[in-house]
Amino acid sequence: MTTAAKRAGSAILLICMLSTPHALAAARPDLSGVYDVSTLTPLQRPEEFGDNLELTRERADAIVEENRKLMEARDANRGAATEAPPVGGAPPIGFSDEYKERSGAGSVGGYNNFYIDQGEEVFTVDGKFRTSILVEPANGRIPSMTPEAMRIAAEQRVPRRANDGTAWWLEVDGPGPYDHPESLGISERCLLGFSGATPTFPSLYNNFKQIVQTDDHVMILIEMVHDARVVRMNSEHPPADIRKWLGDSIGWWEGDTLVVETTNFHPDTRPAYSSENARIIERFTRLDDGNLLYRFTVDDPTVWTEQWTGEYVWRKSEERIFEYACHEGNYSMGGILRGARLLEAEAKQPANSGSGG
Repeated sequence: MTTAAKRAGSAILLICMLSTPHALAAARPDLSGVYDVSTLTPLQRPEEFGDNLELTRERADAIVEENRKLMEARDANRGAATEAPPVGGAPPIGFSDEYKERSGAGSVGGYNNFYIDQGEEVFTVDGKFRTSILVEPANGRIPSMTPEAMRIAAEQRVPRRANDGTAWWLEVDGPGPYDHPESLGISERCLLGFSGATPTFPSLYNNFKQIVQTDDHVMILIEMVHDARVVRMNSEHPPADIRKWLGDSIGWWEGDTLVVETTNFHPDTRPAYSSENARIIERFTRLDDGNLLYRFTVDDPTVWTEQWTGEYVWRKSEERIFEYACHEGNYSMGGILRGARLLEAEAKQPANSGSGG
């Protein structure tokens, strides 16, 4: 065999080797690791920015400074609690009553800076500061709901209002907000996190994600309520009647980008404010600095008048993820329901039952 023939044969052998699935899998980037997704950039774009996707550095610096002052204000009156909060609850430490009903944990005074971890910066893509995570529609806002979806949402809405220490729901037609465990939301019951698993968004706290990658599966752990998604690579979805809390996720590679498609959601899940009919596409691309660019598209024509898409950066981290013990075994759920029964019993007592004879 001539030298030229040997070279040609070696080239053909190399091409065959690189064409095998094992060789292709070995060439994929390894996305495994822990990532911090906290950011001051909001999911939806403030209306003041219109269709502007990018921020100036000056405006980004101003947002960082505004957050610093907010954190400072929260700490202004921070100290040990020496007595129970007033009837009806209290605002977060350092804030006035107007913030009471908008605070975390209802109106009992949480959360303070010890719990909050929203990050300290506005993220950038290609060196440009962003006005929002959402990039489509052009205004960076979640699109309008369909008329049918609005009708269903109105019918399913459970009435809620400020805690005034009474069983006010007895005066409202229909089911009450504390009738039984299933009347509370799935995040309140610690079944799923409230930062979303598919797609996953930054949250008030617990903003770490972890990826474990193999040739056949990719696991995506969401720190908030330790939701663990298992993505089957190069697979197919099960029949439509098989529904899962986190949906059914299958993945494949497009170049160096991991693409994940999720469908088959449980009717109670409501991924990304959508329905069990949602189809969500996520794209994970490793950047040169080791961070990930995470991009997602939500498609649910039964709820939204159009698709919507967002993207933001997951920053590589050396931190560890610890267990999230939501409600510590749901002991708080029993307290919520028992408290509601006591208020209902008080409401049914005659007005003069407590007076002396």
